[in-house]
Amino acid sequence: MREIKIDLNKITKKQIDLIADYLLKGKVIVYPTDTIYGLGCLATDEKAIERIYKIKQRDKSKPLLILASSFNMVKKYCFLSTEQEKFLKNKWSACAKATAGKPWPVSVILKSKNLLPRELTGGKNSIAVRLPKNKFLIKIIKGVGKPIVSTSVNISGRKSLTNVDNTEKYFGAEKPDLIVDAGELKAKPSRLIDIRDAGHIKALRN
Repeated sequence: MREIKIDLNKITKKQIDLIADYLLKGKVIVYPTDTIYGLGCLATDEKAIERIYKIKQRDKSKPLLILASSFNMVKKYCFLSTEQEKFLKNKWSACAKATAGKPWPVSVILKSKNLLPRELTGGKNSIAVRLPKNKFLIKIIKGVGKPIVSTSVNISGRKSLTNVDNTEKYFGAEKPDLIVDAGELKAKPSRLIDIRDAGHIKALRN
């Protein structure tokens, strides 16, 4: 397992290329997201997704969230009506401009086009997705040209890790391949909203 340290305010092309290379080779990484540290891989890589479930000791019926770099990428993998798109543009735009006390990053559940592995969705016809307004994440996703998985860094049922200092000791025999250390992340998971029925939007996690 390899570890690199980064400064999110001074991320280099070499670091982006290294992280993208790990993902493209089917590896599992720990990386800083726009909320908390995430455990991720390519959302199209069935074997890597299965490894994430093993690393987290997670029930395979529980789906994983993905991060996209654009609305076009969201629409490639999810059904998105005009009404839903309008809602998301307003919601995600508000999150992008957020400061202290204002909107927190929002993930949404949409109907899936079933172009991604069933292991990712827990066999369901829906998928949770977020379009982060974060330069580091957008560069990574654009670098691989596909959405990436983002699930909290923890053993299922335990508290999420806010730093990656002891990640290698924390996990069992199955470990991530790369740790991207950006220091302490004192944050919380994204809000989660089900917008499959635009007329009856449900907040699942605030």
